[in-house]
Amino acid sequence: MADDLNTADSGASKDRPAQATTVKKNGYIIIKSRPCKVINISTAKPGKHGSCKCSFTAVDLFTGKKMEEVCPGHATVRVPEVTRKEYGLTYIEDDGFMNLMDGDTNRDPG
Repeated sequence: MADDLNTADSGASKDRPAQATTVKKNGYIIIKSRPCKVINISTAKPGKHGSCKCSFTAVDLFTGKKMEEVCPGHATVRVPEVTRKEYGLTYIEDDGFMNLMDGDTNRDPG
C-alpha cells in the first residue's frame, strides 16, 4: 500500500504563470479552469486607474466553447503547457479497443 502512495501521480495540470500582456493570438490561456486557445486579443488604453485592460476571446480545447476573460495588463494569468502528438491507427479490436502506432518510434505507445 505504501508503494502505491510513493508512485502515485498528483493529477495536477502543467501550467505556468504569465503576465497578461505577454499572451499572444493563437497562444494558450486558462479561463475558468479550462485550457483555451486564444483567437482574439484587444487591449484598452490605460485609464485614470492606471493600467491597460486585456480582453481575451478564446476557444476551449476540449469542448470548442467560446470563452472570454478581461483582466488588467499587469495581472498574472495561467498558461497551460500544450503538446500535440499524432498517432496512426493500426487496428480496432472487436471489443472496441484501438491499437495505435507512434509516428516517431514506429511502435505501440501502450
